[in-house]
Amino acid sequence: MEKIIRRENLHYFAYTNEKIIKGKIKGIVIDFFGLGGQAMYREDTKTGIALAENDILFITPYTNPWGWMNKDEVGLADEIIDVLKEKHGLTDKTPLVAIGGSMGGLACIVYTKYAKHTPVGCVANCPVCDLPYHFTERVDLPRTIYSAFYAYDCTLDEALRSCSPLHLASTLPEKTEYTVFHCEKDSAVNIDMHSEKFVKELSKYRHVDYYKVPNKDHCDLGEEMSKKFLDITISYIEKNC
Repeated sequence: MEKIIRRENLHYFAYTNEKIIKGKIKGIVIDFFGLGGQAMYREDTKTGIALAENDILFITPYTNPWGWMNKDEVGLADEIIDVLKEKHGLTDKTPLVAIGGSMGGLACIVYTKYAKHTPVGCVANCPVCDLPYHFTERVDLPRTIYSAFYAYDCTLDEALRSCSPLHLASTLPEKTEYTVFHCEKDSAVNIDMHSEKFVKELSKYRHVDYYKVPNKDHCDLGEEMSKKFLDITISYIEKNC
C-alpha cells in the first residue's frame, strides 16, 4: 500500500508538540500507548509541554490499541517519524528515544530492534517482557495478542517471540541505552515474570539501568520516579545531539 501520511493530515495519525517548540529541535521522543490506548489529543500533553521546553520533538502515534508492536506498528511509527523529519529538516543523525508503559513498554523495547532509524535510548515503564507468558497471564489478553499476530506466516509462538523483549534480548541494538522501571506491586504485569527476567537476560549482552518502584501498582511511578523517567529520557537526547 502507498504511504498516505503527509504534513497536512499528520494530526489524524499522531499527536506532536511541534507547534510549541521555540528553539532548534535537538531530538525526537516517541511514546507508545499501553494496551487499549486510543486517545487523540486536542491539547498539548504534560510530557509534550515538558519536552518542548527542552526543544525536543514529542510524538505519540495513534497506533492500533491491540498492536503489540507488530510489523504494522513498526511501519506506522517509521512513517510518522519520516514525515516529521522531512518537515523540520532533521537528519538521520537527529537522536531518537523510544518510551512507553505496559504494552507501550514492550513496544519501545521492540522498536529499538526493528526501527528504520535505531533509537539512541529506550525508557520503559512496567513493560511486558515475556509475550508468550503474557498470553496466559490474564483472561483479557489472548484475544488482543492473537489479533495482532493472526496474519503472520509462522506459528503463533514464533510470532510472539519476534516481538517479545525477553526473547530478543541478545539481538537488541548495542548502541542503544536501556532503562527499565517496574512497580513492585504491579498487579497487571508481574514484575518477577517480566522485568526481573528481562533485565537479568539483557544484562548478559547490554548495560541496562533498572529501577524498582516500591509500593506502587501498574505504571504508577509516583512523582519522584516520574521525574527521573523524564530526566533520563531528556538526558539520552542531550548526550547525543
